[in-house]
Amino acid sequence: MMNSMTGFGRAVATLPHFNVRVEISGVNRKQAEMAVNVPRSCSEWDGKIRQILQGAISRGRVNVSVNLEENIQDGSDALSLNQPKLAAFMASLAQASQLSGAALLPTASDLLRLDIISDASHQDVDPEEAWSTIEDAVKEALSAFLMMRSTEGQHLHRDLLERIAVLADLKEKIAEHAPEVPVRLREAMVKRLNEAGLPVSLDDERIVREIALFADKCDISEETTRLDSHFAQFKALCAADSPSGRPLDFLCQEIFREFNTIGSKANDATLAHLVVTAKTELEKIREQVQNIE
Repeated sequence: MMNSMTGFGRAVATLPHFNVRVEISGVNRKQAEMAVNVPRSCSEWDGKIRQILQGAISRGRVNVSVNLEENIQDGSDALSLNQPKLAAFMASLAQASQLSGAALLPTASDLLRLDIISDASHQDVDPEEAWSTIEDAVKEALSAFLMMRSTEGQHLHRDLLERIAVLADLKEKIAEHAPEVPVRLREAMVKRLNEAGLPVSLDDERIVREIALFADKCDISEETTRLDSHFAQFKALCAADSPSGRPLDFLCQEIFREFNTIGSKANDATLAHLVVTAKTELEKIREQVQNIE
């Protein structure tokens, strides 16, 4: 099944005194990249989270964020006071005041800077004990993330098949029109010779030989056959269960090469117009393929 590289998933959980929020998002990248952001005191979660995601992600940049927010509704204190440290600090201030002859009083910034009053949000989290909860939340967020990528992939799948059908139709028009080009060249050549006062027969050997050489040079049967093969491979890759972004990108390059060759052989305004239209449609396909895992 085709998957997009873009998606988002979120899960919430609870720990003693904390609410947990896990968010996973993905954007386009040619290779697989992973960025994991966890609380500093829980850095050991990083490797475990990467192991969970590695089997599910083959392409794209994935960002994982694990946030812990203190649950102030459970009656816990948002700030902690280090009383022994405060007593020692006040004793030192009293001694300094006595030596300097001026009263030195502590400020709130002093207490915060010295961690006498500190935020206890992450200090009560035991990374090992909390991991089972975090693991479940990561897997839940990953499931939502993959679901969104799959849904987006289904939209891309339909769009790509519609656009490939447009290219196939343009190829058919090119193949139908191509045999008429040498015929019109013969008519134009005879007309110019007649206008120049050099009338010749349509069966003249020189005319026949020149038209035959021209027809050989502008023959596009090989290109249209390869295009049919590329279109069939494209459809097969769209229906494949494995990630298909890279091979689809390669096929787009090959399809472009065939249309480009047809354009260089065309020597005909109608064919040139059809080729330009096909290249424009192909560019839209290539843009979409960049979103596929």
